[in-house]
Amino acid sequence: MTTALILFAHGARDPEWANPMRRVQAAIRQRLTTAPVELAFLEFIKPSLEESVAQLVAQGADKIVVLPMFIARGGHLKREVPAMIEVLRSTHKNVEISLEGAIGEHESVVQAIAAASLEVAGLPFA
Repeated sequence: MTTALILFAHGARDPEWANPMRRVQAAIRQRLTTAPVELAFLEFIKPSLEESVAQLVAQGADKIVVLPMFIARGGHLKREVPAMIEVLRSTHKNVEISLEGAIGEHESVVQAIAAASLEVAGLPFA
């Protein structure tokens, strides 16, 4: 089984907005050399989720984990994205496609943001 990871971000009109996502992708690729790690965007920036999934399937992925690079689970992750995932599952019936929770709700990310916030503010932390 070939498992692939898609880092799925919102997107913005300014293409530089995606630079932090590209840095995360590069950091993951340095640590994980055995599985494809791709980016996809909800709007404005290419590739779309559909395009990334199609590319990974064409490369032989039969399991795709979609990880939303969102701070929290809002309207997009409650309604639009699950509907998109269902369409992708019906299009790629032989591929297991899973949708994970918003990365910003993961405890290690919460703690990293808290530490970075204190560091930026010049405040001590334990």
